[in-house]
Amino acid sequence: MDFPRTENEMFDRRILLTTVAGLFGLSAFRWLRTTPAEAGEKAAEKFEIVKTEAEWRAQLTPQQYEILRNHGTERPGSSPLLKEHRKGIFACAGCDLPLFASDTKFESGTGWPSFYAPIEGNVGRTEDRTYGMVRTEVHCRRCGGHLGHVFDDGPKPTGLRYCIDGFGLVFHPAAASAT
Repeated sequence: MDFPRTENEMFDRRILLTTVAGLFGLSAFRWLRTTPAEAGEKAAEKFEIVKTEAEWRAQLTPQQYEILRNHGTERPGSSPLLKEHRKGIFACAGCDLPLFASDTKFESGTGWPSFYAPIEGNVGRTEDRTYGMVRTEVHCRRCGGHLGHVFDDGPKPTGLRYCIDGFGLVFHPAAASAT
């Protein structure tokens, strides 16, 4: 025999359902967004250069820290390196490892410096599942600094577009040749 529920039983059931739904939502959000600190903790042992958060903060500008250590991104068009067209090398702002040669840079129209190939062996890749998307993140092989992402819509010869946060890079112009 099914007895009618009391108001208190119905209220308790609503609280239970609301709590379960809330926990499910938090779990889903957690899956969609791994925090940069967690990503850094997981990867810290893989890199040649490992520093404390305080050491990175002392070395980097706030913009560099946000990009390299917190996996942030700059506003499109805000990096001075977007318009850098001299011959030279683009290196990691965290450890100065050469990452991209100027002759692989191209204008993608995205608002970020773009390259079709990194310097062999100096850029690592990891799967990025933040915000419910699956992308390929690129990072400095030596210090693990987040650089940006790579996409398969670039020019020949590779067909790749390394979309890089300019504040995560430093530029070293090529030495002028003596005539």
